[in-house]
Amino acid sequence: MSELAPLIADLALILFCAGVMTLLFKKLKQPLVLGYIVAGFLASPHLSLTPSVVDNESVHVWADIGVIFLLFALGLEFSFKKIVKVGGSAVIAACTIIFCMIFLGVSVGTLFGWSRMDCLFLGGMLAMSSTTIIYKAFADLGLFKKQFTQLVMSILILEDILAIVLMVLLSTMAVSNNVQGLELIMSIGKLGFFLILWFVVGIWLIPLLLRKTRKLMSDETLLIVSLALCFFMVVIASKTGFSAAFGAFIMGSILAETVEAEHIDHLVKPVKDLFGAIFFVSVGMMVDPSMIVEYALPIIVITLTILLGQSIFGSMGVLLSGQTLKTSMQCGFSLTQIGEFAFIIASLGVSLGVTSDFLYPIVVAVSVITTFLTPYMIRFAEPASNFVESHLPAKWRNTLSRYATGTRTVNHDSDWKRFLVNIIRNTVIYSIVCVAIVTIFLNFVRPFITGILPGIWGDLLVAIATICFLAPFLRAIMVKGNHSDEFVTLWHDTKNHAPLLATVIFRVLIAIVFLMFVISSLFKISTALILGLALILVTGMIISRGLKQQSIKIEKIFLKNLRSREVKAEYLGTKKPEYAGRLMSKDIHLADFEVPAEVDWVGSMLKDLNFGKLYGVHVVSILRGNKRINIPKANDRVFPGDKIQVIGTDAELAKFGEIMQPKMDIEEDMYERGEMILRQFVIDEDSQFLGKNLIESGIRNRYHCLIVGVERGNDELHAANPQELFQFGDVVWIVGERADVQQVVGGGYAISYD
Repeated sequence: MSELAPLIADLALILFCAGVMTLLFKKLKQPLVLGYIVAGFLASPHLSLTPSVVDNESVHVWADIGVIFLLFALGLEFSFKKIVKVGGSAVIAACTIIFCMIFLGVSVGTLFGWSRMDCLFLGGMLAMSSTTIIYKAFADLGLFKKQFTQLVMSILILEDILAIVLMVLLSTMAVSNNVQGLELIMSIGKLGFFLILWFVVGIWLIPLLLRKTRKLMSDETLLIVSLALCFFMVVIASKTGFSAAFGAFIMGSILAETVEAEHIDHLVKPVKDLFGAIFFVSVGMMVDPSMIVEYALPIIVITLTILLGQSIFGSMGVLLSGQTLKTSMQCGFSLTQIGEFAFIIASLGVSLGVTSDFLYPIVVAVSVITTFLTPYMIRFAEPASNFVESHLPAKWRNTLSRYATGTRTVNHDSDWKRFLVNIIRNTVIYSIVCVAIVTIFLNFVRPFITGILPGIWGDLLVAIATICFLAPFLRAIMVKGNHSDEFVTLWHDTKNHAPLLATVIFRVLIAIVFLMFVISSLFKISTALILGLALILVTGMIISRGLKQQSIKIEKIFLKNLRSREVKAEYLGTKKPEYAGRLMSKDIHLADFEVPAEVDWVGSMLKDLNFGKLYGVHVVSILRGNKRINIPKANDRVFPGDKIQVIGTDAELAKFGEIMQPKMDIEEDMYERGEMILRQFVIDEDSQFLGKNLIESGIRNRYHCLIVGVERGNDELHAANPQELFQFGDVVWIVGERADVQQVVGGGYAISYD
């Protein structure tokens, strides 16, 4: 008999413990993450009463894969457009919380005399609240309709992306073992460069790939392709000096912008759940009870630091963003825990070998305590805010009220601001793409070509290819925005055109620098000649119509891919169109209603329903399955199950909603009257159906019954032919409502009523 590999036996033990603990914690209505941690503790060598995992190294490899899947799944739920939409309140609050909590964590670690890296990693762990735990707490307490919960979720979105950035910075500090300001700035710059590059290239290429291969994509194929892209980006991130988790998150966030995002998320979820469970179990395996007892004081201090720090600095950050005191404290008290990202950052420190052994168990213990306290802290927020507000001096209350109100006024951006923001954004993005193209061609393509075609001809071919690839992006840097509405308005509104001309000249100089760098890297010629060639090339790029069309086409593909998921969601009605938000200030809203089957007017045309005259609302779209009818005509009909989008005021929509409610009142005897029964009867000499065929008998049209079949003599039951005449002795089987069947059976001799 073959011996079972230790890895398989360990997996069996891990999954058995995890399965039992998840059932138990589900019954106790506690987060499953805590169940996995307890399962890891049961399977660890620290508990001698239960079987233990043998091959710890393999489990840690699986745990690393679990981190990759967790971050990939997080990226699929994330969207770069969400950062733009979370608003200034969430940005101010999230940044305040993170910086203050990192400072608190570093200060606490320093007070205990821990090493510099222990302090930095502790600060990073304390700065990240748990999205999973907060989401579950809000769901259990029924708070999702509260105003503050939406702000909390926006803060968590920003914390997730900043956590990725923090992991990259901590990795850089751990490798270099110093925190010099210049190196830190270089790391942030490198991070921003690759983040923009991967996002731009990924959004341009990957949706295009998925769209071209859509007919070939079964569930199995889509899962394999998605995971292949994920691990491809993991390898790329590792090769460029970033963590594997960062690469997984980036690929997830790129795929999140595609129309297949929900499908991919659904397919990846079981794999993520499996390896994620192994990761959290491995977290529990590192919990040493003796170490927790030894470090009981730091655990208590760090727990209090999180509870007080998040309550104070979280409330302060939200307050600074212009929210009321009550909303601010509700947000701050909701963030008083650490969770999955704390474990990921802790495992990063362990894998890099820069944190002490005691830090991991401490963080796990603190997470367990703060998780259990989270619902109580959320409930305590409102009484605490009432207490603070009642004890604040009247002058302070008035100041806070004015501040909260004043920051909500709408500020209209000036033309100059909009113009400069667009120009800077385009220049930075296209410049990063150009840097990537130059780097690839000079470092990878050139050695390959010159190996085949040595000498000046090889370099000339490389130069031509590089400039051809650069041309549409350099032209976009120089020309894009020069004919925008803001540029034209500013040109006509001022006599001093020098600032506008300066922006154009500056961008042309950027293009010249790129071209001069490429030429000088390949050929040893005078600077004047290089400059002359660059000027000629720049002039040709600006006046080239073909290059203009190519540049516009590239940008259109990118924007189409970026908006594809959003456009699909709007088309299917799962997301309200963009214009709906603009109607809010006019006290007009867009609302969705599903047409119930029970209302009397289903199937009618819009002109007959006359919703505009009767209720003041106007039908904008009708959604029927995957079909969308925008601005429906008067002759279009409304059918059961349709989703209709209508515009109106709150009062008009409320009045209209009353007729969209299905009528659930059913008379008690309707259930009995609607019961269907099967009966059989014999055609005798007195039967009214004798000598008639199926149509002439009227059994279906007059009595509303269905003939199932006919038995004749010794023949088996057979379907009745519409032209076949009923004969004496035929046994007829019918189905219908009880009362109707009774009438039919009266036309012949009943055999049975059972």
